[in-house]
Amino acid sequence: MSATTTATTSLAPTGRRLWTRSRGLLAGLLVLVLGGVGLALLRSGDQHGRLDPRSVDRYGSGAVATLLADRGVDTRVVTTTDEAAAAAGPDTTVLVADPDLLTRGQLGTLHQATGRAAGRTVLLSPSSPALDVFAPGTEAGAPAEVRPLDPNCALPAARSAGDAELGGLRYSTSATGADRCYPSSGKATLLRLPTEAGGDTVLLGAPDILYNHRLAERGNASLALQLLGSHKHLVWYLPSVSDPSSTQDGRRSFFDLIPAGWNWALLQLLIAAALAGVWRARRLGPLVPERLPVTVPAAETTEGHARLYEQTGARDRAAAVLRAAARTRLAPLTGVSPTHAHTPDILLPAVAARLPADAASGTALHSLLFGPPPADDKALVTLADQLDNLEHSILSPERHDPREHPDS
Repeated sequence: MSATTTATTSLAPTGRRLWTRSRGLLAGLLVLVLGGVGLALLRSGDQHGRLDPRSVDRYGSGAVATLLADRGVDTRVVTTTDEAAAAAGPDTTVLVADPDLLTRGQLGTLHQATGRAAGRTVLLSPSSPALDVFAPGTEAGAPAEVRPLDPNCALPAARSAGDAELGGLRYSTSATGADRCYPSSGKATLLRLPTEAGGDTVLLGAPDILYNHRLAERGNASLALQLLGSHKHLVWYLPSVSDPSSTQDGRRSFFDLIPAGWNWALLQLLIAAALAGVWRARRLGPLVPERLPVTVPAAETTEGHARLYEQTGARDRAAAVLRAAARTRLAPLTGVSPTHAHTPDILLPAVAARLPADAASGTALHSLLFGPPPADDKALVTLADQLDNLEHSILSPERHDPREHPDS
């Protein structure tokens, strides 16, 4: 019978249960993997990415690179600070696609190399860290909408191009000799600053004039070609997370390799997970009772608890359970309310009144029902016998005193 009960009450997870519970999660992971593979395939080939002169998609810059090549300007793509610094020269324009990705060490290395040459440095949408290095005394204001703007400055390239689609960050500077072009709300969205070596630094508030889908609008193409084609060579620097110079010791942690955009994606996933947890954990109305797969006899449960107490040597816990159960059973037998079954001042007098006069010792009853834990297993067995005899004495007053054991 025991073998049959064990077989029917086994709650070990089976293969079918595991599949039922995990198939939703596996399906979600499969969708994510397939989606990632699909995106990788779609982005493979000639589509290199945003502001990449090799890219022909909407936000690439392959069109301006082609036009520059027709004018005899060769474009070289680099992805490390050392390559960009080594390529800087008097007949070279260095374009930094995303200067805010560079550390202060990278910015210093690049500025030192370009500052010695009489070339041109073009920074796209630089903010405070890059401005402190390349354009001291220049501040970036709140971004403005990208829209057609008039040059409104004396820079020949801007006057020749006419109105162009600029905006983004707006710059103000205290430097002398600066050309403040395409102003928006009083601040320049294109700022040219001369350098001591005879070159210049150009700050563009927004890179939209370099995008393939906007190059043909207004004077965008003319302005882009004049800004980037003023020298024979163009070094197009696309900052990369794999650049070892982004850390002082050349080593990067796993989190340093995660692109900045993934931080927002991770935050969205955490919010989604929290909402899913709230949705799955909500409880509407009372709990629904569930029938157990099998009825376990109380004796087996009691025996199981006893074995656990024995294995851990929990005599104090076992004695407390025995005494609490005895007090609970004695209370209705002696006319005591169940709420006062564990109150010594109420229960002990009622129990003593049901015992023979010569056996009703208050000290012995208190030690029996509310005393300290037994010192060893033998004392625990003796306690159980005494409690059992006490109950029978209440039911059958003619029985002997339950505290007559000399060992107690």
